[in-house]
Amino acid sequence: MQNGHRGDVLLDVRGLKMYFPVTSGILFQKKVADIKAVDDISFFVRKGETLGLVGESGCGKTTTGRCVLQLYRPTEGEVVFEGVDLCKLKPRELRPIRRRMQMVFQDPYSSLNPRMSAGNIVGEPLIVHRLAKNRREYREQVAELFTVVGLNPYMADRFPHEFSGGQRQRIGVARALAVRPSLIVCDEPVSALDVSIQAQVINLLEELQEEFQLTYLFIAHDLSVVRHISDRVAVMYLGHIMEIAARAELYANPLHPYTKALLSAVPIPDPVVEETRERIILTGDVPSPLRPPPGCVFHTRCPIAIDECKAAVPELREVAPDHWVACIRV
Repeated sequence: MQNGHRGDVLLDVRGLKMYFPVTSGILFQKKVADIKAVDDISFFVRKGETLGLVGESGCGKTTTGRCVLQLYRPTEGEVVFEGVDLCKLKPRELRPIRRRMQMVFQDPYSSLNPRMSAGNIVGEPLIVHRLAKNRREYREQVAELFTVVGLNPYMADRFPHEFSGGQRQRIGVARALAVRPSLIVCDEPVSALDVSIQAQVINLLEELQEEFQLTYLFIAHDLSVVRHISDRVAVMYLGHIMEIAARAELYANPLHPYTKALLSAVPIPDPVVEETRERIILTGDVPSPLRPPPGCVFHTRCPIAIDECKAAVPELREVAPDHWVACIRV
């Protein structure tokens, strides 16, 4: 699966599954079903690139990010990071690797401890991973991290509630950078922010990527944000990956019917183009991950589905160089 044109792969996810058990009964809890949040997905991220992971709410994007970081231990599959399969490691063995991978969370309001000053929030990883030799070095590093993300170091004594949403997200980015990671999982880092602030945070992430040679797994549901920051884009639906391609290729030539529908909903600033282009409206609701449809999970809403679509899960195959699609009709 996806072994050609790899370049220098930093993260390689193979056959990842994450099922959450559903139990019933109060005293004797019996497992009655599984919520298939992520169901057999594979992708890779090359060093220094940004892979955008997009899809509707509840399709398993955040779960995928948390499985990559081993915040959730996957039900099945491999997460190979810098050549090591993290799923096989014990918690103690994971700790030194945790330094190399960090996360920027979706909500800058709830991901920062309200009782800690901004300086202590950013500096805590330095203490945990023993990256500062003494008090002076610690203060210097915290001040430098503040400067790097565009905050004034004198704000270090303030508490989270004294910052705006955009500033809080910068604190979150500084905290992730503190341990000098090679991979950052950005979990919808701008969806809770105003549009004007979104652009600032995206630009900051791009500048930092260049300066520190970072690799991003960028999770979002907003396709215009993903278009701006990603090198390649993976489209996810109900726990499955539907399509993966380079950014320009995906936006110019979407092949999967779900990708086409998603892109047709993104507004285009040109009113002439906007009037003439075709809108694809998907019928019905997203099925429950508790009881996903048989075969291709998208067939219940797909405008080009045929009977064979209900029979087998389509594999993700390469239909053009570095363009992968999971659809038997493509």
